[in-house]
Amino acid sequence: MTRMTKLFRQAACLSLLFVGGAYANTLDPSLAAAAQASNTQLPAQGMSANAQQAALSQGQVPMLPGQLSPDALLPPPEEGLPPPYGANLFAGGYETERFDGLNEDYLIAPGDKISIWVWGAVNQGEVVTVDNQGNIFIKNIGPVQVANVKASAVNDYVTSQIKRVYKSDVNIYVNLLTATPVSVFVTGSVLRPGQYAGMASDSPLYFLKRAGGIDAERGSYRTIEVRRNGQAIANIDLYDFLLEGRLPRINFKDNDVILVKKQQATVLVAGAVRNPFRFEFSGDAATGDELAKYARPLAKASHVGIAGDRASGPFSVYLPYKAFEDYELRDGDRLLFNDDLRAQVFDIQVQGSYLGPSYFAVKRDTRLHDLLAHIEVDPGLADFSNVYVQRQSVAEKQKEMIDQSLQRLERSVFTAPASSDGEARIRAEEARMVLEFTERARQIEPLGKVVVADNGKVANILLEQGDIVWIPSKTDLVHIGGEVIMPQAVVANPNAKVKDYIAWAGGYTERANYEQIMVIHPNGMIDTNYTGALQPGDQILVLPRVDAKTMQAVKDITQIIYQIAVAANVAVN
Repeated sequence: MTRMTKLFRQAACLSLLFVGGAYANTLDPSLAAAAQASNTQLPAQGMSANAQQAALSQGQVPMLPGQLSPDALLPPPEEGLPPPYGANLFAGGYETERFDGLNEDYLIAPGDKISIWVWGAVNQGEVVTVDNQGNIFIKNIGPVQVANVKASAVNDYVTSQIKRVYKSDVNIYVNLLTATPVSVFVTGSVLRPGQYAGMASDSPLYFLKRAGGIDAERGSYRTIEVRRNGQAIANIDLYDFLLEGRLPRINFKDNDVILVKKQQATVLVAGAVRNPFRFEFSGDAATGDELAKYARPLAKASHVGIAGDRASGPFSVYLPYKAFEDYELRDGDRLLFNDDLRAQVFDIQVQGSYLGPSYFAVKRDTRLHDLLAHIEVDPGLADFSNVYVQRQSVAEKQKEMIDQSLQRLERSVFTAPASSDGEARIRAEEARMVLEFTERARQIEPLGKVVVADNGKVANILLEQGDIVWIPSKTDLVHIGGEVIMPQAVVANPNAKVKDYIAWAGGYTERANYEQIMVIHPNGMIDTNYTGALQPGDQILVLPRVDAKTMQAVKDITQIIYQIAVAANVAVN
């Protein structure tokens, strides 16, 4: 390492150290309030985990004007890394919700103030301060050692010491008034290492939060030491707190050090889990079963894909979940939990005219005839010979084809050249109308009809997950819609033709396309230019005409209108 490189590293470490709270705590209150007011915005999307952590904590420990944030000083993390498990620990309001009173387990320390009242044979009252040797001096009694006595026990303890002198006819009341703040150093892999003030009974999380939280890219959530006089007095694993609520109870003293050690081996988890985070091991390796305790895979997870590096080189395996439980994971492994078992049972819905239940659970190799055999119908009401199926995969394909046609239409109109200013204005107006048309057309949802019946015969097709089997109701009506003056339903007449029904609906509108008349039969079949006799349950749909005088892309628009009519049984103007 060159001397210049060493100097750069030392400068970076020093600049990070001075972002800490020892300097920030000396900020003028008015400047602190202004800095806090300017740093209370929510972290922006796309920020790194460290940047979000710093932004959330700046409202508690404001920075001086012009002072760099930790995220500007620290090296950037690898792109695409998820946040570590437990990163949201330091987004809470530790200080705003903090209780400054004394808890009963607080241990008395030098600097604390204690009030003592004696009445009866002797009357005296005084407030005494615990000296550096841990004693209080009581008038006519002398020194009493109270250091490390619990706040809840101080009354009984001091009373017993006083009654050694005043043995009877004396009442005594002792109370801890104030506790002296302690100064604790927070260092290691935190965002703002430094010296922070707090109460001796404060949680380690409070001091970590004051330091901006653990460095999400480099710090360990599992190996945190509390050191006193160079010796470790407590070890903290925040995973124990996250899962079981266990956190060591520590009474801090001046100059204690909270040391966040470097991040240990980690794995990335994604896919069918409740906790898709970056997880840290407590050692160099862990089994899949140990990881699952933290990642909490969903019940549907059946396989796990694992990619990583070993001494032999990069590797990738795909394991059933049972085999994954005993698999040894190493630092840098990437895991994908997957639902890779095909459903063996399909949910099928029945609509229309039927009796009994509307939902059926069938085996994946069930065919339509097998299902129909279990559906009870009223022969006088159900048109069983015109059954059809609505299928999601067909609807998606129809939607895709319509979208592709709309995109081609937009490209042809928006990229058409213009040879003059007049033609350019015409093109602009045409483009505006095409855009309005495509916006309406994209809102149409295809039905995904599958025609399975013809001339009373029903095809025995395989069923798919989510299929809706429609059994039409018998009816005496023929429906007329689209570009007619009075869309309505008319009683079927065996002697009437399509033009007769259109006449009964008031005739064509001005926008009607006389050459695009569709007849939709109850089984979902569609005929154009139909000349036969209409049957009860048929629907006549008159499509709109595109004016060739104002639209150059007449053919494309007409085709799209026809596609939508077939897919959704509606006419789009």
